[in-house]
Amino acid sequence: MPVGGLAAIAARASVRRPWINARAMLKSLYVKDFAIVGESDVSFGPGLTVVTGETGAGKSLLVDALLLLAGGRGDAGLVRHGCERAELSAEFDLSNRADLREWLAAEDLDEEGACQLRRVIRSEGSSRAWINGRPVTLGQLKMLAARLIEIHGQHEHQALLERSQQLALLDAFGGHAGALAEVARIARVWRATTTRIAELSRGADHAERMEWLGHQVAELERHALAPEALAELEDSHRRLANSGQLLQGCAALGERLDGDHEFALLRQLARAHSDISHLHNLDARLAPIAELIDAAQIQLTEAGDALARYQSALDLDPERLAEAEAQLAKLHELARKHRLRMPELPAHAQALREELESLRSAGASIDTLQTEQRRLESDYAKAATALSGLRAATAHSLAESVSALMAELGMAGGRFEVQLEAQPHTEPDPQGAERVEFLVSANPGQPPRALRKVASGGELARISLAIEVAALGSDDIATMVFDEVDAGIGGAVAEIVGQKLRTLGAQRQVLCVTHLPQVAAQGHAHLRASKRSEADATHTRIEAMTVSTREEEIARMLGGVEITHETLAHARQMLTKASSKN
Repeated sequence: MPVGGLAAIAARASVRRPWINARAMLKSLYVKDFAIVGESDVSFGPGLTVVTGETGAGKSLLVDALLLLAGGRGDAGLVRHGCERAELSAEFDLSNRADLREWLAAEDLDEEGACQLRRVIRSEGSSRAWINGRPVTLGQLKMLAARLIEIHGQHEHQALLERSQQLALLDAFGGHAGALAEVARIARVWRATTTRIAELSRGADHAERMEWLGHQVAELERHALAPEALAELEDSHRRLANSGQLLQGCAALGERLDGDHEFALLRQLARAHSDISHLHNLDARLAPIAELIDAAQIQLTEAGDALARYQSALDLDPERLAEAEAQLAKLHELARKHRLRMPELPAHAQALREELESLRSAGASIDTLQTEQRRLESDYAKAATALSGLRAATAHSLAESVSALMAELGMAGGRFEVQLEAQPHTEPDPQGAERVEFLVSANPGQPPRALRKVASGGELARISLAIEVAALGSDDIATMVFDEVDAGIGGAVAEIVGQKLRTLGAQRQVLCVTHLPQVAAQGHAHLRASKRSEADATHTRIEAMTVSTREEEIARMLGGVEITHETLAHARQMLTKASSKN
C-alpha cells in the first residue's frame, strides 16, 4: 500500500516519537540593540508559532538572532546604529534531553539543568559567546546549537543539495543508525588491521631492517655500558691519564707533611705540642688547646700514612690507559652515530633488541592479521549488504512520501526519487557500499534529474518542507525554524503548506516567519513584528497576538486598504478552521 499524504505521515510520526512538546525546547529569546530592534523579550510555547508583519518590519530578525546564537557569522552592521553592542540570548528547556545535559556536564558548562546561549557583538566587529554564563568558543556554541535547533532560512535549504546530507537524511529517515554504526566499526577495525600489517611487513626492506638491527644490537651489546660502569671507566681513565702528575704531587705533599727539613708540618706540630704542654703545666685552662693540637698531630700522621699507601699503589700503566682511551673513543663514536648521550646507549640497545624480536616474530603475526583481515572483509560485506537492503527499502518509502507531499504542495505530477549508486570501493567504507542522489521531476512528463541541477528556489523550499514532514521523528532536534518557506506560493497551496507546518508543530516546536494569511492562520501561537519611525530612529517591536488582535492581523494580511466586517469574518473563519484540525 503506498505511503503518502498528510494522514499517513502523521500516523507514522506518532508511532516513531511521543509528543515531545510537553515542554518546549526553546523557551525564550532576548534581543537588545540588534539591527532595528531596541529591546525585545519573546517567550515561546509548544506547537507552531508564526511570525508576521509588514514588509520591512523586521519579522526575520528573530531568525537572524537564532542563526547568530547557533554560531553564525556576526559583523558590526548587526549592531543598532549608535549603540556599542548587540546582545542576544536564548533559553532552552532540556528536561527531555538527558544527552544534552550530559554534554554540558562533560564540557563543564552545566548549571543545574539550565541551558542559556548568549552572544554579544560589538560595534567594532568583535563578538563573544557564553553557555550558561561561561565563555565558550564559536565551535562549542555551534556544536550545542546544532543539537538544539534546526534553521531553514531563505537559503538554508541549499544544504539539501549536498549528497552527504542526502545520505545522512536517508539513514536518519530509515533509522539505520545501528546498521550504519556496525558498518563503520568494521571498516575502522579493518583499516587498523591493514595498517598494522603494513607496519610489520615494511615492504621489501623487512630483511634488510632485521640485518641492520642485528648488527646494531651486537655492536651496542659489546661496547655500551650501564651508567655505573661508564662512571667507573671515566674515573679510571682520568686516574691513568694523570698518574704521573698524581705521583709527583703525592711525593711533594708527603715531603711537606713529614720531610727531612725543619718546615715539615709534623715537625712544626711536634714543637707546638711541646710548647703547649709546657704552658699547660702553668695554667690548666690550656688543656683543651693541648688536646686539639695532640689530635691534629695524630690526624696528620694518619694522613701521611694513607698518602704513602696510595702512592705505593699508584703506578704508570700505559697499556691500561690505551685500553681505556680506546673504549671511551668507541663509546663516543656510538653516541654520535645514534645521536644519543653515552649513558643512553644501553636503553637504546634494549629498544632495538625489542624491535628485532618483534620483526623476527612478525611472520607469524602477519599471518594471523591477514586471517583477521579476511574475516573482517567477509563481515563487512554482510553488514554493508544488510545496510544496502535497508537503504533500498527506505529510499522507496521516502520517495513515495515526498512525491505525495509534493503534489499537495502545488507540484502536481512532480515526482521525487532516491537513487542509490554503488561505489567501486576497493576497501571497506565507513559510510557503506553506496552513495545517494536525490532526483526530482517538478513537472509531469519530465524525466527525474538530480535535485541540485533542476530545482528552482521556490521548488527547493517546498521539496525541503515535504522532506521535513516525511522525515518527521528521524532525529532528536525539537525546535525547527522556517524563514518564509512559503515564498512564491499562494491560494490553496499556501493553506496546505500551513497545514504541513501545523502537522510538524504537533511533534516539534516550529517557528515560521510568513507573509501569507493561509499559513499564519495555522499557527498555535502568533507573533507580530511592527515598525515605527521617530525623528531620529526606527524601532521594531515584537508582540504576542491575542485572539482579537490575531483576527485583525490575519485580516490585514488578506489585503485591502480598509479592514471590513467581511474581511474580519474571513479571518475568523480561517482561524476557526485551522484550530479544528488539531
